[in-house]
Amino acid sequence: MKEKLKAKRADITTLGVDGIVNAANHTLLGGGGVDGAIHRAAGRELLEECKGLGGCQTGMAKITKGYSLKAKYVIHTVGPIWKGGGSGEASLLKQCYTSVLNLAYQYNLKSLAFPAISTGIYGYPKKEATFLAVETVFGFLINHNYQILEGITFCCFDDETLELYQNKILSL
Repeated sequence: MKEKLKAKRADITTLGVDGIVNAANHTLLGGGGVDGAIHRAAGRELLEECKGLGGCQTGMAKITKGYSLKAKYVIHTVGPIWKGGGSGEASLLKQCYTSVLNLAYQYNLKSLAFPAISTGIYGYPKKEATFLAVETVFGFLINHNYQILEGITFCCFDDETLELYQNKILSL
């Protein structure tokens, strides 16, 4: 399963995968960073569909169509805001990845791209978030025997994040 994981520096909105993951806010109505970029690239229809979802709780995930994106689907998840590590942030971040993967599995997605959830404006330390992401995704793939999966891309915004993901994947 390790060979199904890769990291690359790219604009997540341009990836031709079955699903891209949106590091969303609670409203699911767009915002800054990855969330805003996905909403802009997908078009107005994404916002209209998101209005009917009733928001999303931290750690949970909801799925929509991809509209003008190359991706067929967008899986929206709300990561935790970093408060120093003693407020259950790790558990909530792990739950984000698991919730997304459960939806991907349910919808038979063959390829998926994740951003570095919660590491932007939400302030989660990149190294800790990277390690948790890779370990959670790898564990899910092993435990669920996700055979139809062709690959998961950890889409990185900068070289620092890319290096963290590449090193963690190599260490599996």
